[in-house]
Amino acid sequence: MIACIDGDIISYRCAAVTENEHRDIALYRTDDLIHRILNETGCSEYKIFIGGSSNFRYQVYPEYKSHRKEMTRPKWLEEVRAHLVVTWKAQVADDVEADDLLGINQTEDTICCSIDKDLLQIPGHHYNFVKQEKKYVSVREGLLNFYKQLILGDRTDYIPGYDGKFRSSVPNFILHYYRSLEEKETELEMFQYVLGLYQEYNTDEEALRLIERNGKCLYIMRKENDFWQIPNGHQQENVLLS
Repeated sequence: MIACIDGDIISYRCAAVTENEHRDIALYRTDDLIHRILNETGCSEYKIFIGGSSNFRYQVYPEYKSHRKEMTRPKWLEEVRAHLVVTWKAQVADDVEADDLLGINQTEDTICCSIDKDLLQIPGHHYNFVKQEKKYVSVREGLLNFYKQLILGDRTDYIPGYDGKFRSSVPNFILHYYRSLEEKETELEMFQYVLGLYQEYNTDEEALRLIERNGKCLYIMRKENDFWQIPNGHQQENVLLS
């Protein structure tokens, strides 16, 4: 089995915890964490992916991750990223995110190593190297996780939920929506249920525009150029993103 490793998480965590240390300590922590992941997953082969400077989601939604511009980046972040590329042969994403490369490379013979909950929409084996937990995500479970994100939104990426609000946790009343979503048998039924929630706060046309925009930003690719589309069978009435 091949370990597909989230290099963005690795680099940020190792740089952040060594803010007041020498650069070599940051690089040592990076190497140590990768070796630990390989040991705990039992993998002798690996692929590491990190984000690049471009991302199609900024064209879909200009406010995507806009609040991060004011955040202070860890001092050794760029040095750690460079170390991943030079020493560990990490692949840099081009016009997509590292998450997309993790999704594209996920097969029955790989295990996705990250702590990012967004990646749990990708079917297959997963390993959370902080909680030291392995998990298998089915196709249905992955779909449910994606549509739950469409309901809640993603405050980290500055994507609002169905009601336009940004939340960092799941309130109890949204758990009720999740349970209703879990009763749906097909992706089309899941989509139509979530669209109905958007329509409670927007016109039908605006709701469709917003759910398509949010879906394109939240969806993680399973193959190259795998951009999210509204499921077949839903009458779109030509309301698409320009």
